[in-house]
Parts: sequence; C-alpha cells; structure tokens
Amino acid sequence: MDTDGQRTTAGLHCLVTGASGYIGGRLVPELLAAGHRVRCLARSPGKLRDHPWAGDAETVRGDVTDAASVASALRGVDVAYYLVHALGSGPGFERTDRRSARIFAEQAHAAGVRRIVYLGGLTPYGVPERSLSPHLRSRAEVGRIFLDGPVPATVLRAAVVIGSGSASFEMLRHLTERLPVMVTPSWVRTRTQPIGVRDVLRYLVGSAVMPADVDRAFDIGGPEVLTYAQMMRRYAVVAGLRRLVVPVPVLTPRLSSLWVGLVTPVPAALARPLTESLRHEVVCHEHDIARYVPDLPGRPLPFDEALALALRRVREAQVVTRWSSAAAPGAPSDPLPTDPDWAGGSLYEDERQLPVDASGRALWQVIEGIGGDNGWYSFPPAWAVRGWLDRIVGGAGLHRGRRDAERLRTGDSLDFWRVEEIEPGRLLRLRAEMRLPGLAWLEMYVETDGEGRTRYRQRALFHPHGLLGHAYWWSVSPFHAVVFGGMARNIAHAAATGGSPRGK
Repeated sequence: MDTDGQRTTAGLHCLVTGASGYIGGRLVPELLAAGHRVRCLARSPGKLRDHPWAGDAETVRGDVTDAASVASALRGVDVAYYLVHALGSGPGFERTDRRSARIFAEQAHAAGVRRIVYLGGLTPYGVPERSLSPHLRSRAEVGRIFLDGPVPATVLRAAVVIGSGSASFEMLRHLTERLPVMVTPSWVRTRTQPIGVRDVLRYLVGSAVMPADVDRAFDIGGPEVLTYAQMMRRYAVVAGLRRLVVPVPVLTPRLSSLWVGLVTPVPAALARPLTESLRHEVVCHEHDIARYVPDLPGRPLPFDEALALALRRVREAQVVTRWSSAAAPGAPSDPLPTDPDWAGGSLYEDERQLPVDASGRALWQVIEGIGGDNGWYSFPPAWAVRGWLDRIVGGAGLHRGRRDAERLRTGDSLDFWRVEEIEPGRLLRLRAEMRLPGLAWLEMYVETDGEGRTRYRQRALFHPHGLLGHAYWWSVSPFHAVVFGGMARNIAHAAATGGSPRGK
C-alpha cells in the first residue's frame, strides 16, 4: 500500500532515475512500501547511501545521456520512471533533454520495459508549443518523445508542486515571509492549478500498474485554480502573517528572476525558467487519471491543507528531500582533493589544527551542525557579503540553508556548499558551489592525538582555473587568518563549552 492506503499490484521491478532529486527521493520509499523492487540510476551513487531506504533499493552508476549505462540499468525492469531534466545546466538544456529522452525510450524498448512513467509540466491549452517558455517547451517535447515511442507511456503533467522542500514552495514561502509589502511582477496574476506533493507521489505509484493499453498524458492538479498572488495571500493566512501584494508591470523575466534569486533560496539560473513559465495560464482540462488511480476522500488535497502540511514539515525539521538535492556536486571528471599525486595541477591549501577540550562526539556534533541558522563560526559580515556577491552573479548564495537542522547526509546542499563526503564522527567534506574561478573544498576532521586527546583539523583547498583562479586565491588569502582561523577556534570553543558559536 502507499501512504494513503491505496492497494496496488505488488512485485514489479521499477527503475527510478533522478532518485537524488526532490520527487525521486520521495518516490523510492513509496514504491518500496507498495511492494515493488526498486533500482536507482545515479551518476553519483554515493549521494544516495545515507537515505533511510538505501539498504532496501539497488543503486547503479550511470547517466541518462549514456546509452550503455541506461541499457544496463534497464535490464530486467518492468516500469521505468524518468524524473530527470537538464534545467539550469545552461542554454543547451533543451538539446540535452531531447537526446536523453530518445536514448531512454530506445533502450527501454530494447530491454522489454512494459511502461515508462514521466513527470512533466502542465502546458497551457491552445498555445502552440513554439510559443512556450523553454522550460515548458522542453518538458512537453520529452513527453511527446515517450508517447511517440514503442513503449507504453504515462505522462503526468503538473504545474506548481506544493511540498516541503520543493522549488515552487520555497519561492512562495520566502517571497511571502521576507517581504511584508510584496512588489511583484505581473505574472502573479496568472492562474495555475497547484498540487500537493503527496498527490503527485500517489499518481506516480499508481501509474506503475496501469493497463497495458494506456499510452497517454494526464493532467494532474489540486482541486483549486489560483493566481500566484492568491497563493501568496493564502500562504500568509496559513502562516499567520499579514502581507500586501502590489503587482507592477515593469519587471521583465530576467529582472524578475534576479529579484526572485535575491529574495529566495532559488538561484536566478533556476528562477528564470520557472518564472518565465508563470506567464502562461496552466490549468487542468481533464481529470482522467482518476479512472486508473481513484480519488480518495479529501483528495486531491486542498491548497491550504497542502500548505499546512509542508509548513509543519519545515518547522519540525522533517524535510525529506529538497529541490537543491538534485544539484550535481561537480562533473564526474572533476578531481577530488584525495586524488593521489593530484595530477590536476596546483592545489592551494589552508590547514588549521587545534586541541579541543571535549570529546570527539561533542566536536562532531558541532561540525555536523554547521551552516544554515547555526552560521559558519567566524566573521559573519564576510560570509554575508560573500553570499550576496554569489547571488548577484547567479550563484547559490547562503539562502539555501540546510535540509535538517542537526543531521547531514551525502549530497545535501548546505548554503553555498554541497556535502561531498561524510564519515560520521570523523570527516565532513564540502565542495563549494559558489561561483569561483576554480574548485574549492572545505574539510573538517575529528582526530585523536598520541595521548588520546581530541584534536580538530580543518583544511580549505582550492584548485585554480587559469590565471584568474591564481589571482583569486592570492587576493583572498590575507583574510584566511580571520575567516578560517576564527572558524577553527570557534568550533573548538563551541565543542568545549556546548554553547552557541561565537561569531555566528
């Protein structure tokens, strides 16, 4: 059964692509709960190892752009879930999406897959595909590729997904909470049909057991049609806030995305395609999905109820996945600071070591709690300025915060870092995702000296790209004693005192 008690036919072998992403990471446990076997295709399987369901699902390495790895992953699979897209990867994302979908469709047919299930975007009725935003146009094209292929496909088309950690919810939440008077673009008047993430998952799980002759797209949405302005006002009511929304016609999609990027955790590179899509009215024109995945009492969830559930998850620090979960920590060819002999060229290093008058467990608790509301334990103005500069040039900035206030897992976004490696009680390695002329890591270790005393070791590493990268390192190195030295001292002090960080 799924979380709503809906009975499904058990025993199918399902492949989930995008399992490290927002929807995929939540779908895997739902499929397992329904009695299916699950295999996950991931470029970096290590990013999945800390999920609660990791021991119950198979994980294989591969990429949807690589036909050989897709063919291997699809071997023996009954139902294949396609939950990846190249949004935010650059101006060529439509071409990448098209190529990946064709590879997936061809290899699914060759492997004898019974069904492909794809979650795409709801498109406006009667609008030519060429007139859509690049984001919606690419989603529509991928769905069409699967429907035109030889494998029966279920294409689910959703608009705004409301759930703790979704990009749409994070935009809505931060725009409403941070701006008492919201001067907003004209797209806030556009009507859309939001849907709760629980209903999206219910439809995805139910799609696995559709009859073999079903080969079509389905519109999926909640029971209400709302403008974005109405959603912000409703959010304010649910959150107990008083807000005034003032739409203005002067913000272009580019300016609008920069504005969203500065106010919310969603960077401008992702905010722009999302806001461009909001100029189109996207409303469901059928509810045929109910023939195959019947509605339950009170479902789909009303908007206010979906909001309340998402807010409760955020406030109770129970966000299972976030939109930023899918961001790659770097290309698979990127070097690691642990590579032997470091053949990749120059590697600058700033290392600090300090004795700590505390147990290793107490020190690890401080290390694992770094970032987000806990701050970075040194010179807050410098971190704030660096975060804002990164946002201005389209980077992640510090707004992303943490998925969980106390626990980290491999692949988590952490402000403008990504958790690249975590060895509980010993090592936390972060890879920088701010805009830099090179690659950067921050490593924090819990160690014990020869006399059994706890030591804290911290390494900041930077691999420069070109002359600009070298110039960057030498321009900021005079501040390392303040930033990194202060961080090491304050982390050691917080572990010894069990208190809040100094210089938060």
